[in-house]
Amino acid sequence: MAFYEVYSHPALIRYKTSVCTKATLFFVIVLCLTYIPPLLVAYRSQGFWLKRSTYEEQPHIRFQYQILLTGATSTTGDYVAWSTYHNFNHLLGSNLRIPSVSVQEEDLNQDGKFDRLSLQLELPLKPEEQIYSIQLLLTFSYQLFRMSTVVMQTLVYVQHSSSVPGSQLFVSGDLRLYQRIPLPHRGLHTAYNVSVIDGTSPFASAYDLVKIIQAYQERNLTTYLSCPSPLWTVGRASDAPFRINAEIHYPLEIISYRPGFWETIKFAWIQYVSVLLIFLWVFHRIQTFVFQNQVLPTVPIHQVKEHRP
Repeated sequence: MAFYEVYSHPALIRYKTSVCTKATLFFVIVLCLTYIPPLLVAYRSQGFWLKRSTYEEQPHIRFQYQILLTGATSTTGDYVAWSTYHNFNHLLGSNLRIPSVSVQEEDLNQDGKFDRLSLQLELPLKPEEQIYSIQLLLTFSYQLFRMSTVVMQTLVYVQHSSSVPGSQLFVSGDLRLYQRIPLPHRGLHTAYNVSVIDGTSPFASAYDLVKIIQAYQERNLTTYLSCPSPLWTVGRASDAPFRINAEIHYPLEIISYRPGFWETIKFAWIQYVSVLLIFLWVFHRIQTFVFQNQVLPTVPIHQVKEHRP
């Protein structure tokens, strides 16, 4: 049986309202509660705006074969000394003692970077001389490349004294980096790529250990020997030299640096989005719980009888 359209009438329904309504106020409140609290939580976590970060790097370290050694042979000020600086040796006169030195740097894991320095030094003495204290300065070339490029010359100071004269000093430790300020995230820094000891100076003041250490500690980047305790051995024969055995390891360093702008923005954005997703998940769970437990009005159901011919 065919059907024909007898009459049609389009209906246009328009709903009008103003901007300042309760619905608009409710929408603004929900929007603020959704996005502002995650921002406050991320900011109050003390890590929203990254000001300092760290990374790991094993530095390129090379021993420069520059040594300055002094030893006290009495408690009244007598001493013997030696260095690799000719001008300093000329100033020593009869206090000069030329030792035998053996140095070996080893690359234990074959990665192209030295991992350990072994130094053996034998200082000859007269039969009546004894060693009560030792002061030893070693210089190194120190380089970093991963973030900012740092090229500098550093110093290691070894000192030990005893009321009992010794025959040997054994030192084993790590060459560590000390930073007063973090490094920039990029750039070339060669401000400290100068000689720690002015070996060209003919004046004795240039080799004063107090002045050398004082000037070195004013730097923002320095190195030091992390050594639990030197081992002092007593009982030296009259014709035996005083021996110094040093093992210096070059460990992996944790470098502190200032992140760049984009790295800081990326870190803040990731942290904010993470907290925002947590808030959205919590709001969704609350909404689902409220919807599932709300009381809905009952609607009467009318039974319709079906008439069949």
